[in-house]
Amino acid sequence: MLRWLRAFLLPTAACQDAEPPTRYETLFRALDRNGDGVVDIGELQQGLQSLGIPLGQDAEEKIFFTGDVNKDGKLDFGEFMKYLKDHEKKMKLAFRSLDKNNDGKIEPSEIVQSLQMLGLNLSEKQAKLILQSIDSDGTMTVDWDEWRDYFLFNPVSDIEEIIRFWKHSTGIDIGDSLTIPDEFTEDEKKSGQWWRQLLAGGVAGAVSRTSTAPLDRLKVMMQVHGSKSMNIFGGFRQMVKEGGIRSLWRGNGTNVIKIAPETAVKFWAYEQYKKLLTEEGQSLGTFERFVSGSMAGVTAQTFIYPMEVLKTRLAVAKTGQYSGIYGCAKKILKHEGFGAFYKGYVPNLLGIIPYAGIDLAVYELLKSYWLDNFAKDSVNPGMAVLLGCGALSSTCGQLASYPLALVRTRMQAQAMAEGAPQLSMVGLFQRIVSKEGVSGLYRGIAPNFMKVLPAVGISYVVYENMKQTLGVSQK
Repeated sequence: MLRWLRAFLLPTAACQDAEPPTRYETLFRALDRNGDGVVDIGELQQGLQSLGIPLGQDAEEKIFFTGDVNKDGKLDFGEFMKYLKDHEKKMKLAFRSLDKNNDGKIEPSEIVQSLQMLGLNLSEKQAKLILQSIDSDGTMTVDWDEWRDYFLFNPVSDIEEIIRFWKHSTGIDIGDSLTIPDEFTEDEKKSGQWWRQLLAGGVAGAVSRTSTAPLDRLKVMMQVHGSKSMNIFGGFRQMVKEGGIRSLWRGNGTNVIKIAPETAVKFWAYEQYKKLLTEEGQSLGTFERFVSGSMAGVTAQTFIYPMEVLKTRLAVAKTGQYSGIYGCAKKILKHEGFGAFYKGYVPNLLGIIPYAGIDLAVYELLKSYWLDNFAKDSVNPGMAVLLGCGALSSTCGQLASYPLALVRTRMQAQAMAEGAPQLSMVGLFQRIVSKEGVSGLYRGIAPNFMKVLPAVGISYVVYENMKQTLGVSQK
């Protein structure tokens, strides 16, 4: 694409500002396939495709709807030229932010320095891969012409969006709610894209959790009962025998309902903690992101924790024990008091730190490994790599915090057995290790891991379809 643009658009040498209308007009004529003086969305997509610059539907639509100032469904030459001029100004600012020594060229060391300030740690070797995909003359430096031509039809607006290839996607839901919230650019916040992405992620989470609910209920049953004799097949057979096929989804309603309030509180809290930890205009580093994300998780869990208790009680309950979510809540309040809604709260909060920390650390490690060993002509890893990195890092986070999650679940459910001792977190740890061994702290981890791959696949497909339905632009 870069070489085509330099040959086709810049015959008037390196004089960027000498005759910009001529330069823009050459491209406009190439896109105006029927010669009527305007370009519609179909012509833009077909024209870019035929010129060897396919961007994908979302990016092309973003260019078109941003440029179409009068909203008549067409781009005339004036609108087209204004869009490219405005876009070049943004790209000039991004270029200058990377060109630390102001010599008119971007070098690998400047890439490393700039991305470190944004919390993305790259080696110089990795930075060279970034430049290699932009550099057209083989000098391993990028001047303004090369930079402008490369991003001419890429609807990013600043350097932070340029590095969002490694965005840790909100749309991936593996059934746990302890992950660090996603980042949104100022453009996404102003345009309303952020709430559409959160809504798409919420719907994806609901479908994913419902699809894998039988495995989730089996995990809870194995955590609570802690029987060595209960295997996966036997557990399913026992649940179906006791309550029928529908009982496999017991507790799933609460698990789905809590997605909306938890996502909203976590997103709001994350933004507030970011403001507290950074000065105005300062970029968020990895450590600040970890602290902000962990504290946002604590805030959200505090708000919705009663629903976590209800989910566990309903999942473990026998047929007819509770009439539903409201009946379960009413019964707990009447017989155990309000404090019962926060049983297991401490191990739940303690689990957020290892989960969020290891999830983030493993993701960064996998990203760095891919860049070192597999990136060739582009630093864009592709969706399959992103999904794999996200699923594996979240799984490692689950593994590290699983003993705390198991103790939390038992504390939530132990009052259901009449006359049973109400043990503390430490007491439960000691009892599990003494009676079941260390492996007892990992009861139910098999069905927990079994649901990861289908959950990731389902949530991704639903998330992408919901984004299309809601008109979310692809970065």
